[in-house]
Amino acid sequence: MSKKYTSRDSQTDWQRLNAMRDKDIDMSDIPEITKKQLSQAKLRIGGKPLARGKIRVNIFLDAEVVAYFKAKAGGRGYQTLINEALKDNIRQHDIETILRRVIREELHTAD
Repeated sequence: MSKKYTSRDSQTDWQRLNAMRDKDIDMSDIPEITKKQLSQAKLRIGGKPLARGKIRVNIFLDAEVVAYFKAKAGGRGYQTLINEALKDNIRQHDIETILRRVIREELHTAD
């Protein structure tokens, strides 16, 4: 079986793209993504596709952490709350990275 195109090394000039500002990117010829297309998308991290759904893992957590989430969960599952807290942390980190880049760009253009 031949390799898929997504597994080849990127030919993209990432340094040039990272230096570009959002207003410098012309997206006028890019159509909007439909819900159907989005439902067929594959999530990738580091170029590797991730399975949808949940994966069973065994981890050791401090008793204090488990007690906190159990108390906070009430009638819900505390593991669900831990999962949501981890996802929120990932999203927050991504937002912080984007905001830092935008602030640096704005400060650079103000000079």
